[in-house]
Amino acid sequence: MPRHARGFDTEAAFDHLCRRDRRLGTWMKRIGAIAPEPRWRRPFDPVDALARAILYQQLSGKAASTIVGRVETAIGSTRLHHDTLARIDDAALRACGVSGNKALALRDLAARESRGEIPTLRRMSTLHHDEIVAALVPIRGIGRWTVEMMLMFRLGRPDVLPIDDLGIRKGAQRVDKSDAMPTPKELAARGEKWGPYRTYASLYLWRIADFAEGAKTPVKRSQD
Repeated sequence: MPRHARGFDTEAAFDHLCRRDRRLGTWMKRIGAIAPEPRWRRPFDPVDALARAILYQQLSGKAASTIVGRVETAIGSTRLHHDTLARIDDAALRACGVSGNKALALRDLAARESRGEIPTLRRMSTLHHDEIVAALVPIRGIGRWTVEMMLMFRLGRPDVLPIDDLGIRKGAQRVDKSDAMPTPKELAARGEKWGPYRTYASLYLWRIADFAEGAKTPVKRSQD
């Protein structure tokens, strides 16, 4: 069974995208090379990462970090899994600052893990990224975007294009000097020429959107 490596050759991706898309390539040369994502080399636990993604949703990083810290203290572990989350009831989760909807999402994640429905990191290495999306989006509170961020920033999959992401759509609008942002469907079609390095193209589109909004530092796109 073929295995998917974590990460890809960013120099090859840079050269490929500059050749295939002159407009994007002009921006890429202006911005310069984006270094490989360091998390590609780090081991991580998919269940724990999904639990943290749930807790971070719709909160500032500082607020979410505080809530996660309270949950870790309450369960006596820095590992968020079905066995450790079973140590805390819903009332105690609420006392930590976890909303009712997020508590339900954590319970659903834990139940699915206990039934063996969440692919392990080793299992993910044998799956196409679309198969990973299909396996994880049924979890309550986990949408396609959350899985795509895991695929890009944790698993280093080279050909992921989050077509619903506002920043990427804004970046594509600026590259093409369009009056309106492309629709997700239009962006998917536009991105065909970026394959098999749509992940790397996405990193640049985010940077380009930051330029358009005058951001002094790149916007943080996913949480550790």
